[in-house]
Amino acid sequence: MKADAIVVAVVATLAVYATVTWAQNADQRAGNTAPPAATLKAASDFDTITDQRNRSVALFEEAGKVLQHPRCLNCHPVERAPTQGDDMHPHVPEVAGGPDNHGMPGMPCNSCHGKANSMTLGDTVRSIPGDGHWALAPASMAWQGKSLGQICEQLKDLQRNGNRDLAKISRHMADDTLVGWAWHPGAGRQPAPGTQEQFGALINAWIATGAACPKG
Repeated sequence: MKADAIVVAVVATLAVYATVTWAQNADQRAGNTAPPAATLKAASDFDTITDQRNRSVALFEEAGKVLQHPRCLNCHPVERAPTQGDDMHPHVPEVAGGPDNHGMPGMPCNSCHGKANSMTLGDTVRSIPGDGHWALAPASMAWQGKSLGQICEQLKDLQRNGNRDLAKISRHMADDTLVGWAWHPGAGRQPAPGTQEQFGALINAWIATGAACPKG
């Protein structure tokens, strides 16, 4: 009986794997893949801007293509509930960030979100996002609906950025796995522009030129 149970479990696992693989291949055949990510300019592309403040602003505006992309904005809402999709529609099911930004009691984020992206068998939602510390950004870092200049000032404000100095901001942007998820968001989602390495280089160059913010 024990051997039979093992065989049944193996067959079931293979069946699930085959179904997911078929779904993925079917999506590719039908062209149902997310469009490729937009590109980012290299930090070195701004070296020709002789005025340091103007160069710093230009660098941040380029990095802003990531900061204002839906992959980032969905987790930086003004309302304490995430949005989702490229159109940033309300999260389904309805959820809230809760007191620790990990969801409400009875419906924590990890009810659905694991340590890595996971495939589904559906057509509407093809994968569920995941990361080792999946969470909503704190209320002090809400970005949706704000100008890039406002986001920049907020990002530098120790009272609103988790008490991170510019060196910590740099490491957070360049190395944090949850930030990095934006470039590996799972099937059915458009990645953020460029790569995390390019984004980190832009942030570092912005800091090195004075961390100037766009006006407005």
